[in-house]
Amino acid sequence: MTKQAKTKYRIRNWAEYNRALINRGSLTIWFEDSPEKWLAAKQAGRIGRPRTYSDEAILCALVIRAVFHLPLRALRGFLIWAFSAMQLDLPVPCYTRICRRAANLGQELKSLTKGSPTDIVFDSTGVKVYGEGEWKVRQHGKGKRRTWRKVHLGVCPDSHEIVLSELTESKQTDGKTGEKMARKIPKSVRVAFGDGAYDQGPFYRELHEQGIQAIIPPRRGGRLQDLNRKPWFRDRNDAIRALTGLGNDDEARKLWKILSGYHRRSIGETAMSRFKKIFGGEFRSREFRKQKAELYAKSIAMNKMTRLGMPQGQWVAV
Repeated sequence: MTKQAKTKYRIRNWAEYNRALINRGSLTIWFEDSPEKWLAAKQAGRIGRPRTYSDEAILCALVIRAVFHLPLRALRGFLIWAFSAMQLDLPVPCYTRICRRAANLGQELKSLTKGSPTDIVFDSTGVKVYGEGEWKVRQHGKGKRRTWRKVHLGVCPDSHEIVLSELTESKQTDGKTGEKMARKIPKSVRVAFGDGAYDQGPFYRELHEQGIQAIIPPRRGGRLQDLNRKPWFRDRNDAIRALTGLGNDDEARKLWKILSGYHRRSIGETAMSRFKKIFGGEFRSREFRKQKAELYAKSIAMNKMTRLGMPQGQWVAV
């Protein structure tokens, strides 16, 4: 009996990836076209004092805050220094104005990517807003005033870009939020991946109405549905039949995941891990509307980092 050769995943573009990691700290990357769009356009006929700063300026400030982990007051000082170093004759908004405008910015968010993804992976994770630290809870039991939010991401498994992002209360189910996010999926998407938490009828229905194939592992003991009444369960029924034909045990589920390409969903978990390592596992904002804007700014920042360069590797025998 021959032994199976051991393999190891090795990065093959270290030089390019190192340059990309270095460029993440370059101010020119994060400002880009913002100086030309920093001031708000004049609006005739509007009641009240006209805005000085555009939405792009506030968003740019929030992105820089997320990248360099700055409090609001330190953010203003950083922007003043950056404009002076870059010889830009532009005013800098007060930290209170950035905070107020962020609440309105979180109401209507634009698309995160200009690409045309064909696949999308859904996943979620919890982030802390405020409360006692994990060490305190570990030592003395359940803590008080521990408040969490749930970050939901839709990631393109090919480009690793965040296509959709959504913020909800911690008790919101993945399937319910996935249904809401599915309504915003780009028309180019044809396949959606999700873990067992997305095995819910409304999510299947929304994907079916858009002609998107759902690759989601059905819950154990799941039953076939009547497609005459509920045609959106077609992909789920196919998965149940495939699992039954393979033996309907743990080994059958492992084999089904390989045959269906389900393991592409791990890109979503990788994106969540990168998100927390880069920006931390908590939000600075306390108000829900501002937290939405903070998540949007972090999603933009993460996409820019992704475009700068990603590690490329392959499995090799060792």
